[in-house]
Amino acid sequence: MHYDTIVIGGSFAGLSAAMQLARARRRVLVVDAGRPRNRYASHSHGFFGQDGKAPQEIAALGRRQLAAYPTVSFLDGEVQTARQADGGFVASLADGREARAARLILAIGVSDALPPIPGMQERWGATVLHCPYCHGYEIGDRPLGVLANAPASLHQALLLPDWGPTTYFTQARHEPDAQQLASLQARGVRIERTPVVALLGEAPTLHAVGLADGRIVPVYALFTAPKTSLASPLARQLGCAVEAGPLGPFIKVDERQQSSVKGVYAAGDAASPMSNATLAAAAGVLAGMAAHRSLIGM
Repeated sequence: MHYDTIVIGGSFAGLSAAMQLARARRRVLVVDAGRPRNRYASHSHGFFGQDGKAPQEIAALGRRQLAAYPTVSFLDGEVQTARQADGGFVASLADGREARAARLILAIGVSDALPPIPGMQERWGATVLHCPYCHGYEIGDRPLGVLANAPASLHQALLLPDWGPTTYFTQARHEPDAQQLASLQARGVRIERTPVVALLGEAPTLHAVGLADGRIVPVYALFTAPKTSLASPLARQLGCAVEAGPLGPFIKVDERQQSSVKGVYAAGDAASPMSNATLAAAAGVLAGMAAHRSLIGM
């Protein structure tokens, strides 16, 4: 199987990239392991034209639209290895299948590591959240919390009062400095320094958090900044440069989504320190266009 481009990853970034190449009449293979980062969320918000739809519904529609193009093929499975060969690339799947292409687009996504508190994973995407722009409107005007897990948690705490009364839980590790404290106080954020040790309520709902000293604080939704890692080793196998982001590593790309390895492009959460459905789709468009232009020497 030989293609102009193999797109690894079939969510918003990967499908957007494939669409540009399909419309350029190029042979494209989309390989999808079926584990998108947003699989825990029941609805996607803030994506123009798709607001309120399930992420899986949006991706399924994109895949159906792509399937109408005769030069597009799909493989369901996980690419375990990718390497350069004969002036192009070879992608090998876990079941032994191989595909070759002149270009690769990595839309591999990232994996989230939540703070080690019982009940976090069961509520992830429902009442344990990371992006107020994606989820804040639906839980507005109720007690909200920010569980500090990284320096980025402070920014969440400064944003959240626009949606509801906010408590910033420092976890006794992420204490704001004097200037940050003044900013939080100006926004009406309550500071709680005793660590959260329990989430209360029948998952996926959340009614309150339990503190180490036995106190209970009412909280309807808890925001945190999960640590992230690339969801696949492919970028490192290929030798792509990786940068350190505020929450975890991401693939270094230029303004055209070209990685440090010629012929390998990357898009979506794996290639940006900022995660957002619209940004992922836009980066996929850039990657697809750039891959096509490179195929014709532009």
